[in-house]
Amino acid sequence: MENRKTVEIIIPSFKPGKELEELLTRLYRQTRQVDEIRVINTQKEYWDDRLQERFPMLKVTHIRKEEFDHGGTRRKAANESTADFLVFMTQDAIPENENLLAALLSAFEEDNKIGVAYARQLPKPDCQNIERFYREYSYPDVSSVRSEEDTAVWGIRTYFCSDVCAAYRRNYYLDCGGFPEHTIFNEDMICTGRLLQHGYKAAYVSTAQVEHSHNYSCSEQFRRNFDLGVSHSSFPEIFSRFQAEGEGIAMVAKNLRCQLSHGRFGSAVYLIFQSASKYIGYRMGRAYRHLPRRVVLACTANPGFWRKEKKTEL
Repeated sequence: MENRKTVEIIIPSFKPGKELEELLTRLYRQTRQVDEIRVINTQKEYWDDRLQERFPMLKVTHIRKEEFDHGGTRRKAANESTADFLVFMTQDAIPENENLLAALLSAFEEDNKIGVAYARQLPKPDCQNIERFYREYSYPDVSSVRSEEDTAVWGIRTYFCSDVCAAYRRNYYLDCGGFPEHTIFNEDMICTGRLLQHGYKAAYVSTAQVEHSHNYSCSEQFRRNFDLGVSHSSFPEIFSRFQAEGEGIAMVAKNLRCQLSHGRFGSAVYLIFQSASKYIGYRMGRAYRHLPRRVVLACTANPGFWRKEKKTEL
């Protein structure tokens, strides 16, 4: 990629702390410098103005909590940018080394049909065994490139992508319609699906690495997967052709065998309960239109999303 190509990093934030400060510090040390780093911060009262003094390239836009939308907020930022490449990150994604951006953006040099490239997520030191397996399963040490033709082999994973750290070629992004204006979750896979359906490709770059993981409880997994089910139901043009449950069951089975093979019987039992929570949440999310509003609000991890929805749509 020629040096004249411009790059902007966009980071949504909420109650940012030490992790965002560390992220910005490491971004400033990258071998591939960017033209702008923009943070879209929810709730101005949680922002530390000293960050802009430390990082002059940083630009901050403050929004109200009710304005945030997983797709709409990122879409607005993309529409306002003129950069050739847009790198979306989350505030808790910590670059593993100084070559993150160089490795991620190199994917676009290798194939001019690539519209999106996403990074490998490494588990944090405190990552539990169950989640550690999922990180290694979803983010292996081998890079890959996928197109629409690969759906017969990869299934729903063909469209997999994560805005924890992902770069988009802006003109291809605009050509496919970009992020949805309003979505509860999964804006990255929706956009990737649109890109591939328009004839572009997605690259997984294993050499571009960030540290990122969470140890969610069963109730948190239930809520996240409820929202995942809502997303899949809301965008049938992307997800209806795939059987997500089959992929999920296969992944759980592999994880269970892994835990048992290492003698982690407590982890294996917990995995069963966790997986049941995820499955029930997902199935309920898929059927959200048939649920009373009070049930939907009790199940979701994003109640703010539903305040924008008309009651008749529930």
